[in-house]
Amino acid sequence: MLFNCKHAKVIIVLWLTLAGNLYSQPQLGVATSMSNDTTLARSGYTFMVETVGNTVSPKFSDEQFAAQLITFRNLRVPIYAINIFIPGELKLVGPLVNEKAILDYTRNVFERSQQAGIKLIVWGSGGARRMPEGYSKEKATQEFVSIARKVSEQATQYDITLALENLNTQETNFINTVAEALQIVKQVNHKNFKLCADIYHMLRENEPASVLLQTKGYLVHCDVAEKENRTPPGTMGDDFTAYLKALKKIGYVGAIVLESRWNNLVKEADPARISLQQQINNVWK
Repeated sequence: MLFNCKHAKVIIVLWLTLAGNLYSQPQLGVATSMSNDTTLARSGYTFMVETVGNTVSPKFSDEQFAAQLITFRNLRVPIYAINIFIPGELKLVGPLVNEKAILDYTRNVFERSQQAGIKLIVWGSGGARRMPEGYSKEKATQEFVSIARKVSEQATQYDITLALENLNTQETNFINTVAEALQIVKQVNHKNFKLCADIYHMLRENEPASVLLQTKGYLVHCDVAEKENRTPPGTMGDDFTAYLKALKKIGYVGAIVLESRWNNLVKEADPARISLQQQINNVWK
């Protein structure tokens, strides 16, 4: 048994909450290190998002991973999802793709994620999906769709959902908007391959909130930060109301994750949560 009863109950309640069975509003979490568990708990966050590299990476020996599982079990704020899925050296498009290496890696990640009770992996991985200079976008799309289908089929065996994330053009040159990510998700057409909408990246690409109205039935995860320097909500006073209204209109009640650059999480966690929660309350009132 990987989790004690108390932790198992927390996970169950969290998943019911994010499925909309207990609350009508999205619940708030933070993408951060497990070492910030106490700070998140004190500030009233429901969950955290960690990285593959810090949690279930194949780089950990079996003994090291066993120790990780103990850490997961003792967290006050549970890990709801993991991100930074595919390392940059494992190319997903272009002439250097090694499909066997990708599928060996993803299977290992899925096996350990299942052991850890993690059911959602956010698929950003800008370095891995970056197109070589001058590469055909059409060809890259075909290649990405093909490998995503195979990875998604693997994920099914471990009851894991993948959420494709939009990344702005400063971070990668492929799948830069929610609209583009949505089209990829539709082409992959797999029940375990869904959509993540990152509002920070939408803002950077000047992508309107109205795009979110097209994501009903596909959107399972949402990230947010302020536009200018990826600061936490409330720092510069960015207004996310239009995006929140679009989320409400499609009936979104999943996670909203503060994926921000923190100067001092201990000091900033409370005001960031309060600021974003106030905007959510104003929309969901």
